[in-house]
Amino acid sequence: MSVTLSQEAKSDISVEEKLKSLFKLQTIDTQIDKIRIVRGELPLEVQDLEDELAGIQTRIDNLQTELSQFDQAIGEKKNAIKDALALIKKYEAQQGNVRNNREFDSISKEIEYQTLDIQLSEKRIKEFKAAIDAKNLLIETAKQNLEDRTKDLEAKKAELADIVAETEKEEEALVEDSQKTSKKVEDRLLAAYKKIRANAANGLAVVTIQRDACGGCFNKIPPQRQMEIRLRKKIIVCEYCGRVLVDPEIAGDTQA
Repeated sequence: MSVTLSQEAKSDISVEEKLKSLFKLQTIDTQIDKIRIVRGELPLEVQDLEDELAGIQTRIDNLQTELSQFDQAIGEKKNAIKDALALIKKYEAQQGNVRNNREFDSISKEIEYQTLDIQLSEKRIKEFKAAIDAKNLLIETAKQNLEDRTKDLEAKKAELADIVAETEKEEEALVEDSQKTSKKVEDRLLAAYKKIRANAANGLAVVTIQRDACGGCFNKIPPQRQMEIRLRKKIIVCEYCGRVLVDPEIAGDTQA
């Protein structure tokens, strides 16, 4: 059973204890961040693959629509050839009954026109068939790509499911621990901590001194300032990045 400290009780806690609670909270939240970062990249990759697959499928659908249009156009040209052949047969029959050269020439021109129309239709049919072959090749390539990327998507989804299964319980325990630790920090300090975390790219609001520098922005900290930090008598923030600074030994003290 967890006990929530009153605001007054939190204020009475020593600065050293406040720093330890803050550092512990930061450690827990950093672990949560790491879990979410690992898992956070995979859903984006899954979404990208799903979008890519949708794009490939749309391309295949469009190509198949174009194939249907070419098939329809070929059918229309074949019908046009049949009509032209029927007219030629009709005109050839009429040529045997002409009464003068003018009628014969007129019918001959009609036969010539229909013959040219047949040749043009046959040319168009060849062009449509060549386009169909090209489209079929594109569809075959797209389908292979779709199959390959579908396998990639299935692998990514399986990987994501495994990570979620492995980290879900751990994350839940850490979140609960973070909430418990947060209750030990006075509201004003907790609000400042959350604000710094929100503005920090790496989510670090509390950092230790590393090689005489801030563990967040890596700017040098003067020796006198480092001495004050080691005393743990007051909350000291980095003058460059605003993060709360603690001495490295606090990590061991917090774990203890």
